Amino acid sequence: MSVRHQVSASPLHNGRPLSLFGLFMLQCRVIGALLFREMNTRYGRENIGFLWVIGEPILFCAGVSIVWTAIRDSHEHNLPTTAIVLTGYVPLTMWRHSLARAVFAFQSNGSLLFHRQVTPLDIILARTILEITGALGAGFLVFLGAWLLGYIEPPKDYGMLYLGLGFHCLFCVATALLVAALSEVSELVEKSIGILSYLSLPFSGAFMMVDWLPPRWQNAILLSPSVDNIEMIRAGQFGDSAHAHYDIFYDSWITFVLFLIGLSLTLRARRHIVVQ
Repeated sequence: MSVRHQVSASPLHNGRPLSLFGLFMLQCRVIGALLFREMNTRYGRENIGFLWVIGEPILFCAGVSIVWTAIRDSHEHNLPTTAIVLTGYVPLTMWRHSLARAVFAFQSNGSLLFHRQVTPLDIILARTILEITGALGAGFLVFLGAWLLGYIEPPKDYGMLYLGLGFHCLFCVATALLVAALSEVSELVEKSIGILSYLSLPFSGAFMMVDWLPPRWQNAILLSPSVDNIEMIRAGQFGDSAHAHYDIFYDSWITFVLFLIGLSLTLRARRHIVVQ
């Protein structure tokens, strides 16, 4: 039997409504619990268990980096190939995995919504945080291995590197919220998101730099927030040896708008969720 689930309850502590900070801490605990549940149901306790959170993206990132390093020239446009691949593929993996886990996330976790403290936003945040954490951990370990083997140098500007990663994490959350809500109301979105994410690879900025493109295409490709984010990451990695193009002002407001739209749709998605 299908049940359309609706909850409208205010959390109480000692009979009184929680403060704003109390509500925030409560939702943090809920997201933490969902995160551990997600790891347990996805990876279980067999073999390396939870370590697959990092192990799975490591296989992707290390595999692509090794293949590109082996078959391409050691430098492209005077920049080391391994660093180009690593600084592009880690953010790309983070984004694609976040989208993949957002599709139909509410249906597969719909029974959790019977708990009054669990919201659709908590479910998406827990899944996206898990993917972001896994990709960042994998990227760090692959970077460390490449550095020890002499294939990559330490970042030149850590501030710019962290800024680019921060923008990209927010971009992953915003697009995951959008996809999660839209896939709940349209089967077409659920079926096409894998194809769309694959077709968007040329607009991700993962395997090229904007400066390599003809000038007439550079402003157009910078309309992609992913390109701006990865250009910032590479500006942090290569410093003055690379001519990175990015627009922090544009990246800020477009990511904020995407996040607001995704948040608004997610908060309204509950009426479309059918719990089996």
